[in-house]
Amino acid sequence: MNIEKYVERDFGTFSDLVALQAVAKPDAAALICGERTATYRELDARVDRVAAAHQRDGLRPRDVAAICAASAIDYVAVMIGTLRVGAAISPLSPSATPAQLQAMLEDSGASHLFLDRYASDLLGPVASRIGARRIALDGGAEGEPMEQWLAPIGAEPERVEIDPDQPFNIIYSSGTTGTPKGIVQSHAMRWPHTIPKQPPGFGPDAVTIVSTPLYSNTTLVSLIPTLAGGGAAVLMPKFDPRHFLELAERHRATHAMLVPVQYRRILEVPDFDSFDLSSFEMKFATSAPFPAELKAEALRRWPGGLVEYYGLTEGGGSCMLIAHKHPDKLHTVGQPIPGHDIRVIAEDGRRAAPGEVGEIVGRSRSIMTGYHNRPEQTAEAEWYSPEGERFIRTGDLGQFDEDGFLTLIGRKKDMIISGGINIYPADLEEALTAHPAVKEAAVIGIPSDQWGETPFAFVSLEAKQQADPEALRAWANEKLGKMQRISGVQIVDKLPRSAIGKVLKRELQALYREARG
Repeated sequence: MNIEKYVERDFGTFSDLVALQAVAKPDAAALICGERTATYRELDARVDRVAAAHQRDGLRPRDVAAICAASAIDYVAVMIGTLRVGAAISPLSPSATPAQLQAMLEDSGASHLFLDRYASDLLGPVASRIGARRIALDGGAEGEPMEQWLAPIGAEPERVEIDPDQPFNIIYSSGTTGTPKGIVQSHAMRWPHTIPKQPPGFGPDAVTIVSTPLYSNTTLVSLIPTLAGGGAAVLMPKFDPRHFLELAERHRATHAMLVPVQYRRILEVPDFDSFDLSSFEMKFATSAPFPAELKAEALRRWPGGLVEYYGLTEGGGSCMLIAHKHPDKLHTVGQPIPGHDIRVIAEDGRRAAPGEVGEIVGRSRSIMTGYHNRPEQTAEAEWYSPEGERFIRTGDLGQFDEDGFLTLIGRKKDMIISGGINIYPADLEEALTAHPAVKEAAVIGIPSDQWGETPFAFVSLEAKQQADPEALRAWANEKLGKMQRISGVQIVDKLPRSAIGKVLKRELQALYREARG
């Protein structure tokens, strides 16, 4: 079957599309990492060897294999090879603690763990308690060497039929609110991500810079359509803004999925404007709030379109802002993607009117099966409409405008209730970042005998800027309502963030408590 007919099916698999690309364009570059390039023929052959080795080991459909490593060609081969035998891949974060990694491995039930030297060293304190078979992706990792574990050159796995409801992956949440939860995503959920569409327009000539970690859903929603569409993915094991620009210029990059903090760091490279980025067709952003002024700067200085996605790894529903077509809506996250039902619901469960703040919920074909082994937390994440339709709660507060564009107000759990009044940290953060010396701001609620809670701000400053915390507080409070006023400001070198750029407010809470004994 040719690729054009295959993608017209109601359901297919990512693994099959990679195999079809290997037939259609065997000598084209599929993956580039450093000085190494894997063609589609080479990638597909490697995938077959991984799949055949899995079957030799007795890995069956719906079983799980885990991987904990930096981005690499073999990382992708292991991922696709695991999927090819009908098993699920569980990509684990090397930024997690040893105890968290042990817990995630046990929760996933992974029979195999593929790891590199960094992950191997990280797991040292708990290594004796890990039952999964370890496969070393490089020479410094503990475990059976990859080349020794692989099936022989030319090996092919037995064909496995995959049902749409089979798990594609178990992605563990970033843990910004505590212990990571395993998010089970099915092949049916991934299939819409696989088929290249406009936007994003990943096609056979796409060259995508993959600069976020492969354990992140953010990364997979750009890597998967790139390979499924026959493009080339340039892997960055570690993000560096100047190196990103060098790679983009060298490989004539057409696409990139970045988190907002990466846009900021790239645009701050002193000679950014000297790099030839004219090959870019589309840039994407997701995973964290993207300030309107930063979107405007990216549109002004960086060729190609800009699309922001808003959604969860859990799925449910997503919004899309085609920023280059709606420059007057940069303060929003756009409109619901066709086929996605996004609602803002009030406390009583009714649909909120335009301009009214409520919790954002969503449903679509892209929706998680649930949290692995956590039925109670799965139930907490669900909301059912009066018609009985299943939605996923985002935990975010937002409001639609009269044009159907969604504006984020903040996290529901981050909302500060001071004297019985709801205070949204995003409003206060916006006021602070309007100051010319302030680079970023994050506001948390702290205990108050008088008000119950009161806002407290952490700010980082622009390079070579200085500011007095009390003067900043007074400056911002002049622009805020009486009940919004900030009680204190602390200047920090930088805000704590997860690997994909989310501000870790629980770490700021801990920093506040630690500083005050």
